[in-house]
Amino acid sequence: MRGCQGQNLCDADPPPECLGKTTQELSAQGRVVRENKVLTPEQLQTQEAEKKQKAEQEQQAREEQRKNAALLNTYSSVKDIDEARSRALKQAEDAIKQTAKRIEDAQKRRDGFEKEKEFYAKKGAPAKLLQDIQSAELEIKNQTELLDAKKKEIATINARYDNDKVRYTELSRPAKK
Repeated sequence: MRGCQGQNLCDADPPPECLGKTTQELSAQGRVVRENKVLTPEQLQTQEAEKKQKAEQEQQAREEQRKNAALLNTYSSVKDIDEARSRALKQAEDAIKQTAKRIEDAQKRRDGFEKEKEFYAKKGAPAKLLQDIQSAELEIKNQTELLDAKKKEIATINARYDNDKVRYTELSRPAKK
């Protein structure tokens, strides 16, 4: 190794006075094999940012490759994707029907409680009855929110399987030569 002042050094580590300065590594014949340049803080920051960006891009590429392999391993044809979509949509639609039934039942219970409350119009309804009405209204609210979420889920399912279908078609198409 040649130090910062041009002297030849045999040690792998530069002397303290050469730290922070450019040094050269020499071969046994005395030729420069590598020059160890000292980078400015800005250059170091840029270099680190480039390394980080490259690592992120490589990670994204690996993730995309993993997803593509999983897609090709999961489905053997476009028909399989359509069948999987049908199954997922049927489950979501069944859940919507069950939720709508629960809403209807809760509304009937609330209406029954409201009629019973009219009976107590002059002397005031018992606390248990008021609590039952409030409970039924809360159940209606919660089930309505669940129903809305399930309806959104149908759109998500369709979008997911549309995307899978397009990707599968692109991946299974023979490469052009």
